[in-house]
Amino acid sequence: MKYYTVKFDNGNIAVDDTILVKDAVSSAGSKILEGFKPLFSAEAVTRLENKGYKIAGKTHVGEFGLDLVGEFSYYSEKEDTLKGAASELVASGEVKAALGVDMNGATRRCAALSEVDFLKPTYGTVSRYGIISCAASGEQLGVYAENAAEIAEIMSVISGHDEKDGTSLKNLSYDYSITDASGKKVCIVKELMEKADDETKAKVNAYADTLRKSGVIVEEISVDIFETANMAWQILMTAETCNNVSRYDGVKYGHRATEYKNIDELYVNSRTEGFNFLTKAVILYGSDVLSKNRYADCYDKSLKVRRVIAEKFEKLMESYDAVLTPACSKTVYEKYDIHEAFGKVFEESVFTSLANLIGIPALVCGGIQLMSKHFGESTLLSLANSVEKEGK
Repeated sequence: MKYYTVKFDNGNIAVDDTILVKDAVSSAGSKILEGFKPLFSAEAVTRLENKGYKIAGKTHVGEFGLDLVGEFSYYSEKEDTLKGAASELVASGEVKAALGVDMNGATRRCAALSEVDFLKPTYGTVSRYGIISCAASGEQLGVYAENAAEIAEIMSVISGHDEKDGTSLKNLSYDYSITDASGKKVCIVKELMEKADDETKAKVNAYADTLRKSGVIVEEISVDIFETANMAWQILMTAETCNNVSRYDGVKYGHRATEYKNIDELYVNSRTEGFNFLTKAVILYGSDVLSKNRYADCYDKSLKVRRVIAEKFEKLMESYDAVLTPACSKTVYEKYDIHEAFGKVFEESVFTSLANLIGIPALVCGGIQLMSKHFGESTLLSLANSVEKEGK
């Protein structure tokens, strides 16, 4: 049970604890949802089960997916070296694949550190129905697997329109085909490479060299959009999270404080006891950027920045098929104090936030990250497959 919050027999697909499985405790790593059992499963889980896949269990996540790699789950064992639960199960071969919700890059960091693949697909291509939502405009359910071919297999099952999800796109199917990657053009972002340690830089450069052997053109370029995208996404993400977690009040389900004199104290005491320090910090920041005095300068401006960043990235993709970057700044995270978490997550999210902000697909493979234009999953999977074939 090291990686699981709930374990079932004979399953081959793990599901992280922000994704609902009927009658299985689903807590999103938070005390505030202690003991909550949903009456239905997420759409992605239902589609997998209808195709004969079996759920192996629910895996630990950091509270609401807000930390680096799941280190601040209320329920998990604490270790000095931090790695993701779902990604480690895939790496060990215990499960064929795992589902995870990418909201602020934690799933991609987990995949990079565990040396497995993870695809955050184009926003709206996989139903969000049945996930414990925090930042609805950028979070997306994705897939961990050992290689690109297995990600394509699972994605072909779980993707497609779902009328129960208002953010679901109308397409019934999407392209996850794996083809010859030769002739594709990939760019390495100089500014992100400068933020990574030497071992991570070496991984990116080695990956680029393998791509070149497969006939892919790889060039280093300078792009100024990633830090701006990170700031905009952190503002939007904290604002949306602040709004979404306000539903957890100790009344209908989850943790309820035992000592209170009135309804206001019930709310305050339940939330004080139920949320960890990082979640509280996110709530306070989100509340601030939504306040009357800050809304126009922070939240509203971030929405405008989102459009500008999307246009700039689309322009970049006129010259390249994909962007190659680190997924995180280092290959190992060490244990740290939760009071440092808000700043640490902000710094690491510079590598991942752009994909959440504008809804593009991002694939982690071999410890690095590839991003492409909307609906560019086939390109990403083909590039990854070309490298994975070379490694065999």
